[in-house]
Amino acid sequence: MASLVFPLLACFLMATASAGNFYQEFDITWGDGRGKILDNGQLLTLALDKASGSGFQSKNEYLFGKIDMQLKLVPGNSAGTVTAYYLSSQGPTHDEIDFEFLGNLSGEPYTLHTNVFTQGKGNREMQFHLWFNPTEDFHTYSILWNPEHVIFMVDGTPIRDFKNMESKGVAFPKSQPMRIYSSLWNADDWATQGGRVKTDWTKAPFTASYRNFNADACIWSSGTSSCNSQKSDWWNQELDSTGQERMRWAQENYMIYNYCTDLKRFPQGLPPECSIA
Repeated sequence: MASLVFPLLACFLMATASAGNFYQEFDITWGDGRGKILDNGQLLTLALDKASGSGFQSKNEYLFGKIDMQLKLVPGNSAGTVTAYYLSSQGPTHDEIDFEFLGNLSGEPYTLHTNVFTQGKGNREMQFHLWFNPTEDFHTYSILWNPEHVIFMVDGTPIRDFKNMESKGVAFPKSQPMRIYSSLWNADDWATQGGRVKTDWTKAPFTASYRNFNADACIWSSGTSSCNSQKSDWWNQELDSTGQERMRWAQENYMIYNYCTDLKRFPQGLPPECSIA
């Protein structure tokens, strides 16, 4: 299997690579005008006020790929807000790959929440703080999804690798095409310090910004994949020793929750993937 070199090299697949213009790639799906596409399609913003949040979704569905998006999160007192950026299929047995950014009081760090759902089952949360202020500038959040790995990356640094362990009885998202979604919404019943800190609506509207979308990915259309005859480099990629070292650095220094160590939550035993190297 090929290695994923750090920093990650750009991959290109002519038939399926798409970049850039939000008008071409996304639809704003809710928010009554609070979501906006600006700068000739080069910038997208979502806003949240007391009446409503907002969201968008990709026009295309994907089955495997490397997805990159630059985000600048809600600045200042963002307590109670959640900026979600994720891949998801539909239905009660859906698959989903999540980035969620949980706001906090001014000066406190954001919580980056990750999760993987397969066949409608999640409960695989890992949470991190970031090694920079994600509200001051744009940073790149990436998902590498191939038949063997789901790798979450921040500015090219891998923070999590969910491996295909179907041979050990662990389901893996590999058969359901997914759209890209993002939303900015109020979750002050749980998002910040377990719901103890509520949204301060005097600071509204809250705004998150997006740019430089890129999908080097297999587009799914009418039951077929654009990658049936041609595969990009990411199709067989995994973390090499340098990538694994960078992921250990991120997890040892910035991970604040790992479901695989939460014995109280799983009194009958941790999920099987937690004990598989």
